[in-house]
Amino acid sequence: LPEVPGMNEILMLMFGAMVILGTLATVISRDLFDKLISLGIIVAGIMPFLADRGLLDVLTATALIAPLSTLFILMAVRRKAD
Repeated sequence: LPEVPGMNEILMLMFGAMVILGTLATVISRDLFDKLISLGIIVAGIMPFLADRGLLDVLTATALIAPLSTLFILMAVRRKAD
């Protein structure tokens, strides 16, 4: 496939915007579930930057730890709400 000029910069801006929007949503939201979802958006925005820098070991650990910890925290928060 031919490379589109400026595509990397557009993707970098999009993923950076995901990190910023996730951060703002985490700060603004009051509900614990919304905060956890926003933290997941932050992690999803950071992962391409880790891959771009060649930090594949950190990327692998983040890809495994982040979803599992989010699930466990969601179960703990739900249990407290009941």
